[in-house]
Amino acid sequence: MFSASDVKDLRERTGAGMMDCKKALQESEGNMDKAIEWLRKNGMAKAAKKEGRIAAEGTTKMLVDGNQAIILEVNSETDFVAKNEKFTEFVDQLANILMKSDVKDMDSALALPTGEGTIADMVAATVAQIGEKISFRRFARLTKTDNQVFGTYSHMGGKIASLVLLNGNNEEVAKEVAMHAAAMNPAYVKASQVPTEVLEREKDVMREQLLKEGKPADRIENILVGKVSKYYSEVCLEDQIFIKAENKETVKDYVTANGCEIVEMIRYEVGEGIEKKQENFAEEVMNQIHG
Repeated sequence: MFSASDVKDLRERTGAGMMDCKKALQESEGNMDKAIEWLRKNGMAKAAKKEGRIAAEGTTKMLVDGNQAIILEVNSETDFVAKNEKFTEFVDQLANILMKSDVKDMDSALALPTGEGTIADMVAATVAQIGEKISFRRFARLTKTDNQVFGTYSHMGGKIASLVLLNGNNEEVAKEVAMHAAAMNPAYVKASQVPTEVLEREKDVMREQLLKEGKPADRIENILVGKVSKYYSEVCLEDQIFIKAENKETVKDYVTANGCEIVEMIRYEVGEGIEKKQENFAEEVMNQIHG
């Protein structure tokens, strides 16, 4: 009916205790708005002002321990708080707890014990301590064999992080690939991973463009072959031109020449996909004057 992440979200919105939030969600059959209303009616909502706030700043964090690696993103409302010592301590503690566990999804992660409750409780306590919305947004875990290697690269003080897994034991190559992924933002490792519906949508756009350019209809499908190849070179890690290449060497060429093979890639960029609030300072000042 509702998940641990729903309890976490309700706690962040209202400042109410975990058990109160669980009760509210039970009473409202999982409906978030009704749960907030229930807490307010029962005098348990303490921090409703945080409702609706957007946490799109923050940081990423990666840890590697033997054959395990994790990558996570934690968001805050402001970049100032993202550099706060309490915030960075929270992120470090969160990463260490995740590394010592074997959880692979957010609900299980939020329910992990911390010694003083759960990770969900720890998030809520950090929100109360710091005074703005904090969101443990996502994490991923990779496991390697002894014949594989991790590569990690963090950029802009943690604003971008990339984690790659390669067959082979060349750590330098793995780091170079991670650095390339951080810089060039590929969406997939290889062409075969591009979903059919995504590729077909791109082809439809290409066809329309070619028709508007006046290309003969009976030649469009042949022209598409080159267009699709160019598309792969933009969105697929293996097909991108390696950033350190002095010629047209692709990332796959570089990796293969060094006896390795890319298995997996995860790239996080802080706040990607979150609609950031656009501040209208003139309007804000006028509201304060007339308020």
